[in-house]
Amino acid sequence: MRILKKNILSNCCAFFLIHFLIFISVSLTWAETDAGPGVTVLIYHRFDENRYPTTNVSSQRFREQLDYLKTNHYKILPLRDLVQAIKHGTRLPDKAVVITIDDGYRSVYEVAWPILRSYGFPFTVFLYVKGVDSGSHAYMSWDQVREVAEQGGDFQDHSYSHNRMADRPVGMNEADYRAWIREDLRTGRRILEKNLGVQPGFFAIPYGEYNAIVLEETKRLGYEAVLSQDPGSISLETDRYCIPREPILGNEWSTMKHFVEVLNRIDMPIKNMEPSPGEIQGPMVKRFSATLIHPENYEPQTFGIYVTDIGWKKAVLNGNLLSISNDQPLTHHKNRVLVSGRDKKSGRLAVRSWMLLPPQQ
Repeated sequence: MRILKKNILSNCCAFFLIHFLIFISVSLTWAETDAGPGVTVLIYHRFDENRYPTTNVSSQRFREQLDYLKTNHYKILPLRDLVQAIKHGTRLPDKAVVITIDDGYRSVYEVAWPILRSYGFPFTVFLYVKGVDSGSHAYMSWDQVREVAEQGGDFQDHSYSHNRMADRPVGMNEADYRAWIREDLRTGRRILEKNLGVQPGFFAIPYGEYNAIVLEETKRLGYEAVLSQDPGSISLETDRYCIPREPILGNEWSTMKHFVEVLNRIDMPIKNMEPSPGEIQGPMVKRFSATLIHPENYEPQTFGIYVTDIGWKKAVLNGNLLSISNDQPLTHHKNRVLVSGRDKKSGRLAVRSWMLLPPQQ
């Protein structure tokens, strides 16, 4: 099971790595001027595990990144503080970061935790519950989880089975599909509560892949917030049931250049995305668009829309509607759409992204 999970995760991360690096490569360099809010949620997986190059970060690079945050006076927020700020509309600081780690591999305990502790930074680990509960040496033990929790580490839910929840099993109707999601999450929550004494309040979607049903069911189970792996920054207009995170991993996405780039992004608040997040009707999508909530904040000539299958295209703003036309079918199983523009005040890149999936069979 560990080998299968490793291969799936590696392929998934490599796929999105290649396509989003293409987008980043066409972006202009922006000034490091403050233009709040600019809260970034970082996501890590493995540390000093060179056998898994697509999800690994070296301890040396990890220290370098934390040192950058400290030297440049970033505020490191507990995830709970960020969620509460979004929930209650509390002012967010600029130059702020939330550190999250997915799965709960043993290297979190042996490598990352001592480093984080030396800096005094808060962090959240989303546990792949079945992996931890299996007793496999690849993952933290429950004793190790409790030890870290007793010293301030935050542990939350990453599902029981780490299934690709957005992929409905073949032949399963919608009612059974919803029940399948709920049962997996309830199983994981029971085990987490049994071992930690508290029920998790936050959920990170496995592989960051979601559709409307996945988001609806997680919300119905009472989570305070749901986190994706969509790239982007956070503002008070971010949906707390689909909070973006920036993956820091692999040879390219763990570089200091990429690290600094994602820290300097800000959120681009939008609504009425077309196609809407989740499932699309077919491979031919003639238009990708979103309504900008603050179109006056951006330099008009800098607008762009990126789609995994299409790449980056210059976008047209008509009133407050930002769009591109398209005449080629989507061929990838999953696509992410990213809208962007450069902030007039600071020159920083503003982005917002969402996921598209093919029709369920």
